Amino acid sequence: MSNPTSKFAGNLLNSPTFFSVALSTWRAVNAPYTQAGRDETLPSGIVKLSIKAIKGARSADTLGAEREGTGVVIDASGLILTVGYLVIEAGSILAMAPDGRVHPATVLGFDHASGFGLLRASPGITTQPLKLGDSSQLQALQTVRIAAHEAAGGVTPACVSVRRRFTGWWEYMIDDAIFTAPPRGEHSGAALLGDDGSLLGIASLWVSDTLASGVAFPGNMFIPINLLKPILADLIEHGRRQSASRPWLGIYTEEIESHVVVTRTLADGPADRSGIKRGDIILGVAGHSIGTQSEFYERLWASGEAGDDVTLHVLHEKKVKHFVVYSADRTDYFKPWMVR
Repeated sequence: MSNPTSKFAGNLLNSPTFFSVALSTWRAVNAPYTQAGRDETLPSGIVKLSIKAIKGARSADTLGAEREGTGVVIDASGLILTVGYLVIEAGSILAMAPDGRVHPATVLGFDHASGFGLLRASPGITTQPLKLGDSSQLQALQTVRIAAHEAAGGVTPACVSVRRRFTGWWEYMIDDAIFTAPPRGEHSGAALLGDDGSLLGIASLWVSDTLASGVAFPGNMFIPINLLKPILADLIEHGRRQSASRPWLGIYTEEIESHVVVTRTLADGPADRSGIKRGDIILGVAGHSIGTQSEFYERLWASGEAGDDVTLHVLHEKKVKHFVVYSADRTDYFKPWMVR
């Protein structure tokens, strides 16, 4: 197994200073010298998504029964890329093109590891799909454009604050995530565009500290488009990546003073069935101690595949206990997740 922690540490050491990011962000917004800043025309491949979840959706309490966001048409056949949490347990989806035409869409694929969701609409939704760019070339302090549907703010310039690892509380982690500033409020599924108009990332989150420096510097986190390229064919043909799925526990955690603290277990999920509770502290995985969320996920995902048993060492009710959790595939937990 590679050591992504070393890569992560290197990214932090090479990160720009707070002052340089603040100045570059001001320039991106107020003095947009690059083509990315000058062109504020909304591409016809940017569509508005209106989504209703199925009745009784497990995801409704956290994501809502009705969701709205942006989709990006990436193929003349009507493929639409967006952020995955919008389409989990989707019952009906409408995609509205910039000219006001409304097209029904269906979920084609979902990938929890990257965070992408893929939809299919009719081929006539746009004549100008966005081409996939190379997100590996995007560097800190570059000016870019963020493109959401018109009601969510359209196109605005932004600055890349940093490229670094992102760890989420929902058993999610990606390397080289793209962080931008200033923040966009209605960001879900928005496109990150380069100077040539190519798609470099999909917006996932609003974050309070893009630099991970302990100082508030709000912005957005984007999933790099290069994470899509190796799995796109699998999503189109099979609805999911064909490599082995990671073990999933159905647990939310927060890193507090070098401790991984359980903040929630999903009802009837693996961790919930094993007896792990809110407030428990995860000390180790399969005999290996952990102190950060990154270490937790690395050890968890290295322990086997979805469906394998995972041994967690947990401070539970003031005692250290060993819990054997029968892991699952996250996608299966939210079935039916795909409407064709």
